[in-house]
Amino acid sequence: MKNTLLLVALLAGIIISAPSCKRHGKGDLPADVIMNPNTASGKTDPDALPVITFDKDFHDFGKLTSGEKVTYAFKFTNTGKGLLLISKVSTSCGCTVSEYPKEPIKPGQGGTIDVSFDSEGRMGLQNKTITVFSNTQPPTNLLRIQASVVEVIDL
Repeated sequence: MKNTLLLVALLAGIIISAPSCKRHGKGDLPADVIMNPNTASGKTDPDALPVITFDKDFHDFGKLTSGEKVTYAFKFTNTGKGLLLISKVSTSCGCTVSEYPKEPIKPGQGGTIDVSFDSEGRMGLQNKTITVFSNTQPPTNLLRIQASVVEVIDL
């Protein structure tokens, strides 16, 4: 019985002291950079928040020929007082992809979210959404693109 208890205690010590869920990769951000001003008490410090302000949140590519690939850069500025962190950008369709800054953006600085649309296999009016996830309140912002895709007719 003593040996079993000793074995359980030894295993528990190993499990507790083992590094778990620790990431030390190149893309990790220190905790002081994330700075979520929301607390369990419900009190927030709105002055510490970053604010992502886009020049515009909608772009119309106009009329495209089926198979055409186009890109638009949504420009934004951090108009808040905290560091802006974009954690991910997702699109409503596999025909739309995006690129965005991975590093923290200081107040007053900005960047672009580049959105590419591939009209291959698409016809008619296309409306796509791009969701930007960041450390702002609210934590998501929606961008939209639109295009009218027409088929090429060979004469």
